[in-house]
Amino acid sequence: MIYTDGPMFGRLLTAMVTPFAADESVDLEAAADLARHLVDDLGNDGLVISGTTGESPTTTDEEKAELLTTVIDAVGDRASVVAGVGSFDTRHTVELISVAQQAGADGALVVTPYYSKPPQSGIIRHFHTVGDATELPIMIYDIPHRTGTAVATETLIELAQHPQIVAVKDSKRDFEGSAWVMAETDLLYYSGDDAMTLPLLSLGAVGLVGTSTHFSAVGTKQLIQAYLDGKIEEATRLHRQLLPIYTGIFATQGCILVKAGLELQGRPVGGLRSPLLPATDEQRAALQKSLAAAGL
Repeated sequence: MIYTDGPMFGRLLTAMVTPFAADESVDLEAAADLARHLVDDLGNDGLVISGTTGESPTTTDEEKAELLTTVIDAVGDRASVVAGVGSFDTRHTVELISVAQQAGADGALVVTPYYSKPPQSGIIRHFHTVGDATELPIMIYDIPHRTGTAVATETLIELAQHPQIVAVKDSKRDFEGSAWVMAETDLLYYSGDDAMTLPLLSLGAVGLVGTSTHFSAVGTKQLIQAYLDGKIEEATRLHRQLLPIYTGIFATQGCILVKAGLELQGRPVGGLRSPLLPATDEQRAALQKSLAAAGL
């Protein structure tokens, strides 16, 4: 679903965890249930499937395709569905985005190629190649503390000229650089760091692709709307209220604590694939405190 009365993809998207069965196979029924809960109960405008929080490095191409189809069928036209298709291999990324397009995704999240640490010219060629191979709108995922390479301000400005590159999930915390890109391009900026949503909104961002929003979506959507309505004090109040879970969800790898939190809420989605491990008792207790402190 591409929104016509707001930014493409909507304003609030959750990067959904991937449920696993006891044998570590993808639990498609649980995935459909979780997707409906996030959209229908919590009010998410969209979902990102097979992102970092979805443990995408550990799922096969076939599993990604099945999961994407399942979620699209579950939420219908009630939310946008963005497929995580990025890898460190341009050819593989092209293959994944082709499958996502055929499955009916509304867009593609393409992370900066990681591990090999390409130069900026290589990043430009990568995104141009992927963009040329699809009709899907692309959201660049700029997260240098994971990929090892930031997408430079000048690179983002150049990439904005490609017709398929329409948005950025910004997890860089380079506010000056982000401000310049938003000033010089029409790229839609989504915070990729829950706690940075309000600061980025003040620079021109349109919303959030979140992790804590498995729990905080209602309040976060209120925060975004309050800011857009000029109710800055209310937006700041909500930001401060939700800050404990915005930061607490990342006390360890985000998907570890999301899965622990969903289990605490009586919505178990299974374990995690190695090398990730379930939350410890101490991490669960800290998460409970973070949820309580945020009023959740």
